[in-house]
Amino acid sequence: MHNFIGLIHKERDSDFGVSFPNFPGVVTAGTDLDDARHMAEQALAFHVEGMIEDGDAIPEPSSLEAIMSDPENKEAVAVLIPLRSPAKKAVRVNITLVEDLLRAIDSHAKTHGLTRSGFLAQAAERQMKNDENAGNAKGYALSA
Repeated sequence: MHNFIGLIHKERDSDFGVSFPNFPGVVTAGTDLDDARHMAEQALAFHVEGMIEDGDAIPEPSSLEAIMSDPENKEAVAVLIPLRSPAKKAVRVNITLVEDLLRAIDSHAKTHGLTRSGFLAQAAERQMKNDENAGNAKGYALSA
């Protein structure tokens, strides 16, 4: 298992954002630090899964020193985000959505550096986690 450095950013009146210097464009956010870390693990796993499917090489993790020497990273807090064992096999599915909702999903996903699939998977996992925490789980098994 590799650990990659995630950079946590917090803007006034926003959630905690997480970006990955080794994976430009991969970003996520959480309502608190624990949620941000959980979402970062999910975003990293989804992104690497896509890279594997595309046959792309996974970079070696950069050193903390190299990442923090970049002046753009000075205001961020660095955390280690584990890349769990090889990603599970992705399964292609067909779903039907209202056209306006699909456009909104695509726009939101792009703004946050995610694919449509990555965004929908994160949204589904977040909702199931919220339901589970509220005692409303329907028996879905989430891997941690």
